[in-house]
Amino acid sequence: MNLLDAREGEEYIIKDIVTDDEDMEAFLFSLGCYSGEPITVVSRVRGGCVVSIKDGRYNIDTDLAKAISI
Repeated sequence: MNLLDAREGEEYIIKDIVTDDEDMEAFLFSLGCYSGEPITVVSRVRGGCVVSIKDGRYNIDTDLAKAISI
């Protein structure tokens, strides 16, 4: 399942980043989004969602959310 299927407020562990786009993968890695890290969907917004990774909150779009396997 990917991040779009996650319920708000529940913590998940990232299993994998599923994308062929190296820039997208590098961007997610720079946010601290990689295998084994906990991630929480804080809220849903038009065109994506707000997530909490480590000590930060980020607004990510639908394409990024689809690439994050939990």
